[in-house]
Amino acid sequence: MPKKVLSEFKVEYLQILDEEGNCDEALMPKLSNDEIKKLYEMLVLIRVFDQKAFNMQRQGRLGTYIQFKGQEACQVGSAFALNDDDFVFPMYRNSGLLIARKHPIVQVLQYWGGDERGLRSPPNVNNFPISIPVGTQEVHAVGAAWAAKLRGTKQIAATYFGEGGTSKGDFHEAMNFAGVFNAPVVFVCENNQYAISVPRKSQTKAETIAQKAIAYGFEGIQVDGMDIFAVYKSMKDAIEKARNGKGPTLIECFTYRMADHSTSDDASRYRTKEELEAWAKKDPIERLEKFMRKKGLLDDAYKEKVLKQSQETIEKAVTEFEKITAPDPKDIFKYVFAEMTQQQKEEMEEIFGK
Repeated sequence: MPKKVLSEFKVEYLQILDEEGNCDEALMPKLSNDEIKKLYEMLVLIRVFDQKAFNMQRQGRLGTYIQFKGQEACQVGSAFALNDDDFVFPMYRNSGLLIARKHPIVQVLQYWGGDERGLRSPPNVNNFPISIPVGTQEVHAVGAAWAAKLRGTKQIAATYFGEGGTSKGDFHEAMNFAGVFNAPVVFVCENNQYAISVPRKSQTKAETIAQKAIAYGFEGIQVDGMDIFAVYKSMKDAIEKARNGKGPTLIECFTYRMADHSTSDDASRYRTKEELEAWAKKDPIERLEKFMRKKGLLDDAYKEKVLKQSQETIEKAVTEFEKITAPDPKDIFKYVFAEMTQQQKEEMEEIFGK
């Protein structure tokens, strides 16, 4: 019996803005000059935040911190395509995403200072808490998306994870459920090339992460994760598709972690200096700056102004954060459910008394 030859499992790769700031106008999403400036200003703000948080951890003013340097375009570009009432399920490397999603900077610092109150979402913005376990947020996102579909609210859910997270069972369960029930969800994989010290090539035999969507019956796309326009466009298209009842999308943002995995890691033990230097040339902020200079949207004075304003904003948040009173130890019991269970009440009384 003759063998049936299947077509190769290929997915689209999208890049709009190259390393020299050259733009493919045919693919460029509709963005006003003011909107492009807002994207740039947010990129700078969260990078300043990232460096400040790292410095504070080294000074003993924060606990373990997870940097996202290099991945700013993945988080800002996708956040700008979302509505406030859409559901976002972040991973631990998504501090920049939360800030771009209107989460108060002081609260993000509060969280990394060990205070869970920092993850309380601002009014009218559906930011779910950061997920520390790898992959669990993906099934939560699909559940929220399915619920929105049943209610007919036109909300979508977006969940973020690294390429290492695609090796977890939660990822496959979430993808399968989303495909079967046509859930309005967007899976955003920030493929930064390393799951702690494990390189992407040791994570999967698949040529791309994006093509994993094919097995579950929906679209996967790989984008240049250092190109904010490509990220924004792919996210906007995926969201529109989901809102119109056409199901989920997996977006693989091909990016790079320019810092260590966390403040308890030393990436120089498993990455070469040459590799880091090669990826540094793809920097998402420098790339956008080159584009904006060519368009007359950025000069040295504006660049310095944005940096200074960002630094002032972050320093103000730090000052506010360090004045916050420590949480009540009883919150261990009170801050779990809207109403405490009888068992919680008894346990709290046993420890703290009536």
